[in-house]
Amino acid sequence: MAMKRVAVSAFQALSSSSSSSSPLTRHLHASAGSKKIVGVFYKANDYAKLNPNFVGCAEGALGIRDWLESQGHQYIVTDDKEGPGCELEKHIPDLEVLITTPFHPAYVTAERIKRAKNLKLVLTAGIGSDHVDLNAAAAAGLTVAEVTGSNVVSVAEDELMRILILVRNFVPGHHQVINGDWNVAGIAYRAYDLEGKTVGTVGAGRIGKLLLQRLKPFNCNLLYHDRLKMDSELEKEIGAKFEEDLDTMLPKCDIVVINMPLTDKTRGMFDKERIAKCKKGVLFVNNARGAIMDTQAVVDACSNGHIAGYSGDVWYPQPAPKDHPWRYMPNQAMTPHISGTTIDAQLRYADGVKDMLNRYFKGEDFPAQNYIVKEGELASQYR
Repeated sequence: MAMKRVAVSAFQALSSSSSSSSPLTRHLHASAGSKKIVGVFYKANDYAKLNPNFVGCAEGALGIRDWLESQGHQYIVTDDKEGPGCELEKHIPDLEVLITTPFHPAYVTAERIKRAKNLKLVLTAGIGSDHVDLNAAAAAGLTVAEVTGSNVVSVAEDELMRILILVRNFVPGHHQVINGDWNVAGIAYRAYDLEGKTVGTVGAGRIGKLLLQRLKPFNCNLLYHDRLKMDSELEKEIGAKFEEDLDTMLPKCDIVVINMPLTDKTRGMFDKERIAKCKKGVLFVNNARGAIMDTQAVVDACSNGHIAGYSGDVWYPQPAPKDHPWRYMPNQAMTPHISGTTIDAQLRYADGVKDMLNRYFKGEDFPAQNYIVKEGELASQYR
């Protein structure tokens, strides 16, 4: 309760010019009547027509437009989310629900929250809500929720793929084919087997555990660092060893996989000094959040060979600007943010968003694991 009072006081100080924005007025559940709901998703253009299950794009709109409009709600969908004249800004003053996605995030800043007098609910279509200023959301009395578990299999599979791509030095070989070359030595001199390598995951939540389970058949040495130790039976089943101290684990690893949320504590965690603690020639996979890494430190380590390969699909900001240095650094196998937005994942998180909206309209609670901010308090992983 003390934490909640502090959060409320902080937001009241932020919004002292308007008493109408008190967090006590932003109720958890919807009132009767039509709601203005805004969705922000990536644009698919012609690709939207190629798969009827492509619901995660702006054109697909999570497949809930007819359902919402049949109930009298206003549903506005856009991909235009940045800058003072963007489409999203036009709706900030009177939207009640904002739906966005980690793959094309609408950044819900403290300033936007202050101006969104009618905003009550922010939903993430997927997992990972760090695009929201969670402290400001908590202080404002907003509810922030995501579709927990909706794309964990998708991301874990993608991480395994990236590990293999780096270990086998796949990207240069693919480029040779495209460029009309044939130089086996230029690939083989740094291609290895995954068997026998030490893989450490920094974070062993839902995705981290799934990755470790998928790595077990490769006969790797599996390590994990997390704030919580696994159940001993699960740990034995997976064959993974707990490392309480991160900096002790890192020098042991041939491959480091980032599987933690972006929080105030993890932002910039892998800076020049921490990367230097890894063994020379380490491989990194990061499908968590780009801002966990110090951007320039990664560039420098890839350039001097301390990092022999870096792969991931997360950047900061997103979409990544054309001059983002990770686009041009050596020894990288980067992609846009795609790991958690497979068609299967889209269908799962679309269903999850619809379920939470339905509960919101009915005044029912969400599944407990979906809450990121509830009644002025942050979920434990974001504290």
